Amino acid sequence: MSGNIELIAIRGLGEVYPDNDLAAMIGEAALNAGLQLLDGDIVVVAQKVVSKAEGRLVWLDEIEPGDQAREIALRQQRDPRLIEVILRESASLIRSDNHVLITETHHGFICANAGVDRSNVIGDEWVSLLPVDPDGSAERLRADLRRVTGANIAVIVTDTFGRAWREGLTNVAIGIAGMVPLIDFRGSKDDYGKDLSATVLAIADEVAAAAGLLMKKTARIPAVIIRGCNFDSGVGSARLMIRPRERDLFR
Repeated sequence: MSGNIELIAIRGLGEVYPDNDLAAMIGEAALNAGLQLLDGDIVVVAQKVVSKAEGRLVWLDEIEPGDQAREIALRQQRDPRLIEVILRESASLIRSDNHVLITETHHGFICANAGVDRSNVIGDEWVSLLPVDPDGSAERLRADLRRVTGANIAVIVTDTFGRAWREGLTNVAIGIAGMVPLIDFRGSKDDYGKDLSATVLAIADEVAAAAGLLMKKTARIPAVIIRGCNFDSGVGSARLMIRPRERDLFR
């Protein structure tokens, strides 16, 4: 370990369509850019391209909104078809105002609009959804990238979420493969010999946020290599990062 961490953008991926081989596209884009994946790298991939490759797209013209969607849409001055899709992707409605819906997705994520998004999708009538199983998506992509490149890597699938009590969005990990997402320092001591009783670092979210510095919303960089990051390899899951309801003080 050199003590340095590199963030390397994989450019030139191109538009992703349903049933595209995303791993092959990432491998080819990296090769064209003169990049080589190495053992121990983390490949961070934006949810949007994963969802596109998996066909997680909805054409709003095919959506018939129900009464609840129409009522919310009238209050928020939004498309009732979009609201209907959000409600279908939600396990429960947490909060709402005149502009946004905060929901719990079927995965257990708490986020705006259940992750349903119109941005970076071709056509005004199409929206993207979160992957059905983001951890499974990350695991498949990890296996496929190893097949394509030969490298033993970890994979994180990210999306941009807001946070309780904080303005702005940041990248977070919604799918993880090949790494343990949390580092538990409880039971160890700090530099002054004091016992650590509550420190659990969300390393997967830290890596996701770092990759977001390159990804951005309009940069057309949906994949980033993180090199030199010290992490524990093993079975990982973004579900491990979801705080249990009984310890959630923000609902």
